Amino acid sequence: MLYRYLLVTRFTLVNLVAIGLLAACYFQGWLDGMMSAHLVELSYFIFAVFLYGLGVCGIKVWRQSVDLNDLKTGTPRPDSRAGRFLAQSAGAGPESRTIQVDALRLKLTDGIVDVRHVANSLVLLGLIGTVIGFIIALSGVDPDSAKNADNVATMVSTLINGMSVALYTTLVGAVLHIWLIVNYRILTSGTVDMIAEIIRLSESRARA
Repeated sequence: MLYRYLLVTRFTLVNLVAIGLLAACYFQGWLDGMMSAHLVELSYFIFAVFLYGLGVCGIKVWRQSVDLNDLKTGTPRPDSRAGRFLAQSAGAGPESRTIQVDALRLKLTDGIVDVRHVANSLVLLGLIGTVIGFIIALSGVDPDSAKNADNVATMVSTLINGMSVALYTTLVGAVLHIWLIVNYRILTSGTVDMIAEIIRLSESRARA
């Protein structure tokens, strides 16, 4: 069973380890500063985008695992992409099959690229949070007000709030980017295996 759903097993193990590390950081209190930081909603939004990307990746990993199982048994579903390709390539010549394989490779690659786009957007959102944080920090700096000792505490508080927004959003975006990219690599390996299995089955049927 694990061999049949090897892709799903890898996906599950990677995310269980990542969730375990996240839970350990939470119970150690290492996330308290971030969760109580100024404008923590930005970090929550980045995390929500990550969950969307992880969900999309999980669905694609499951579909690929099912299709790979069918391909390895030699009975792909007629309504699957592999089944449609095999039906179209039946009786085609070598040159025609090569063109069809290239087109299939492009379609399968394009079908998973949206996960990578979501992963890249996490870094971009983190950088946007960095800019917002610096804007907040610099907005509290007033040379004229610095002459008054009563205003220094307010300026320092604003500066700290702005820097916390900048640093925490950058950290959240970078860490979640790495997490999602690891899952994307699992999805990519499944796509490569699927293309190889489709070509193998197509060539074996052509020689039969």
